[in-house]
Amino acid sequence: MDTPSRVAIITGAGSAEGIGAAVAMMLGRAGMKVVVTSTTDRIHERVSDLHRADIDASGVVADLTEQRGVDAVLTAARERYGVPTVLINNAGLTSVSRAEPTAAIDDISIEQWRSALDLNLTTALRMTRAVIPHMREAGYGRIVNVASLSGPVMAYRGDIGYHAAKAGMIGLTRGTAIDVAASGITVNAVAPGWISTSSSSDHERSMGRATPMGRSGSAEEVASAICSLAGAGASYITGQLLLVDGGNSIDEERGMG
Repeated sequence: MDTPSRVAIITGAGSAEGIGAAVAMMLGRAGMKVVVTSTTDRIHERVSDLHRADIDASGVVADLTEQRGVDAVLTAARERYGVPTVLINNAGLTSVSRAEPTAAIDDISIEQWRSALDLNLTTALRMTRAVIPHMREAGYGRIVNVASLSGPVMAYRGDIGYHAAKAGMIGLTRGTAIDVAASGITVNAVAPGWISTSSSSDHERSMGRATPMGRSGSAEEVASAICSLAGAGASYITGQLLLVDGGNSIDEERGMG
């Protein structure tokens, strides 16, 4: 097989301190051309950051809950760089253009439920369906879905839609992995735990301090796991969930430290 194209799409990369931006920087420094997306114009600031690091990058403002947004991203990638062979599905929860109210099981409306699934799960489905024909064309592909510890492994109170959507990401990951394995495409997921960002609340920071490592993780630590699964060396790993949580999910003696 010819060397696969080195073109990556990273969704949800608008925040300077977020996981998407960290992934774009790491993949770019590894020699990939990157296309980054966000729902707002701040994505162009991230492209400028990448250019200052001598990374060939392009940004697209797109709402991935609509097919036309997905089409715009794929068109931009193909016209500028060629066939995309890496997709990082990171869009979701922190969209600044759509404030998503949280709700517990007793209170959630069907509209809130649909919105949570659309934003946090269906965006990944849309992007995945869009890139797979191009990856099949190349005979190679790496898809990494950014799930969460919340939903697939654990839960907190009052946000049933988010938990359901992120748990659904694991089903999407495994089902897709089986469907495309024979085409040389791998599909995996990472589940970040408490990760420190500029938007972290006092409560979230305190939860990070309660982990076995005594701190929240960083976007770069999650990005490192993602980039490993997105690399050529991960060719026999597919359908898997990698937890990046500082041991939080395995601690049976909470409150004993």
